[in-house]
Amino acid sequence: MIDKVNQIILAPMEGVLDYSMRELLTSINQFDYCVTEFVRVTDHRLTKKTFYRLCPELYHGGKTHSDTPVRIQLLGQIPALMAENAALAIELGSFGIDINCGCPAKSVVGNQGGAFLLKSPELIYQITKQVREKIGYTAPLSVKIRLGFADKSHCFEIADAVEQGGATEIVIHGRTKNDGYQANKIDWLTIGNIKKRLHIPVIANGEIISAASAQKCIEQSQTDNIMIGRGILAIPNLANIIRFGDTPLSWQEIMLILQKYASKKSFIKQLQHKPLYHSARIKQWLSYLKQHYPEAQTLLAKIRTLNTQHDIIEALHFK
Repeated sequence: MIDKVNQIILAPMEGVLDYSMRELLTSINQFDYCVTEFVRVTDHRLTKKTFYRLCPELYHGGKTHSDTPVRIQLLGQIPALMAENAALAIELGSFGIDINCGCPAKSVVGNQGGAFLLKSPELIYQITKQVREKIGYTAPLSVKIRLGFADKSHCFEIADAVEQGGATEIVIHGRTKNDGYQANKIDWLTIGNIKKRLHIPVIANGEIISAASAQKCIEQSQTDNIMIGRGILAIPNLANIIRFGDTPLSWQEIMLILQKYASKKSFIKQLQHKPLYHSARIKQWLSYLKQHYPEAQTLLAKIRTLNTQHDIIEALHFK
């Protein structure tokens, strides 16, 4: 248990932490809130249907069934359209808005979104400012950034643009875009140096994979607010390990969770449109779990060639 931790937030991992995964992880951890995968804003106002599809929690008050608030994340580069869509998300019941200025994916950066915005603090400021004005001054507004694009030389300017634009929180991933997810590139100390210059809460993110790394992150970043992503996929109750000192779940408990996840009825509707969606997500999760549970490697090898929900469920229940 880490005495100094305040907020623990579930990260918005694109292609991983969808509705079903948010539902499951918030049921076994105490999060302050979680953030959706990004909603891409291009050249028009999105439909309500789009928001409900990517954030089904809007159907029940903007929270998961375990009562964890959900914040919609928007990704785009046109301030007025980002603002207009943010207002719609708030109208539909989102627990505030998160702006993505950190996604390093080639497809995102190539379309001048996500981490590409780190090249232009002025544009980050304009997006944040116009979103704030459109959603009003009471709704939470966070902006997720990295320490820079190619290097960290503009990290203070980027963070200042977020604060001056009217954000209530800033989430800082402790690597640049070019660093990707290289473990040896994590830099929590620079997050701490940025925090000294800001007056809004700072949330540290990146390479928090255990209670020990969470403690080190908090000490170096000088903030008691953290966001965890990949670490919780390897140890599914990581938030409660950090917050309460719980022990990691046993493999038997992990198997029960996997069986529940594989059997969720919500997958049936998704499978009508994406036949391989279900099996891909189970295999994806096992690839993270094997970092902490060697049994996951054996199970992954066993189901690697299976592609249907029925076959996956049978394999997970096989004694």
